[in-house]
Amino acid sequence: LAFVRGASGGWARLFASGGVWSSLGSFAFAPSAAMFFLLDMERIVTLPPQHFGSQLRETLHKQLVREVEGTCSGKHGYIVCVTRITDSGKGRVQVATGKATFHMKYQCVAFRPFKGEVVDCVVTQINKMGFFADAGPFAIFVSSNLIPEDYTFTNSEQGQSFVSGDEDVKIVKDCEVRVRIVGTRVDHAEIFGIGTIKEDYLGVLGGPEG
Repeated sequence: LAFVRGASGGWARLFASGGVWSSLGSFAFAPSAAMFFLLDMERIVTLPPQHFGSQLRETLHKQLVREVEGTCSGKHGYIVCVTRITDSGKGRVQVATGKATFHMKYQCVAFRPFKGEVVDCVVTQINKMGFFADAGPFAIFVSSNLIPEDYTFTNSEQGQSFVSGDEDVKIVKDCEVRVRIVGTRVDHAEIFGIGTIKEDYLGVLGGPEG
């Protein structure tokens, strides 16, 4: 399975590839299926009068996709893609503006990360306090206290990194790591996670060029 950016700039498509998550662009991750949900949602969509014509329904559907794909709510998580529009609604014209509003109903795939889940993500920033990583639209911080004790922080000409005691493994920017979520902070438009690699089978998966 993999996310790619849709026309609206959000994380807009989800496709199967043998159950293995692949890298696309600057990120890759392999969340559990338990973090994905098929939801029935509703939204009021407004169209200006220049779109009132034979292509109204098509324009309305495209507008809905642009407005909701890639957005996030604390309750439902990130809307990955609209899978089906179940009801376009009947338009109501606003007397003052000439615009029409439509009460639309649709189904969508949502990504909602939970504590305890494991995700593969890409390191975006490193400092002595830990590192930040992205799993698609979901940002995770791994504190230095949740990195194995034999790793040490280094600041060299090649950049900042955490290096294992035998120097065989390095956590550097753009490398892929497997992280377990130990906590989340939810607000109305974003979900932020705290992760750990201080467990078996977690840690670096591949370098920036892997």
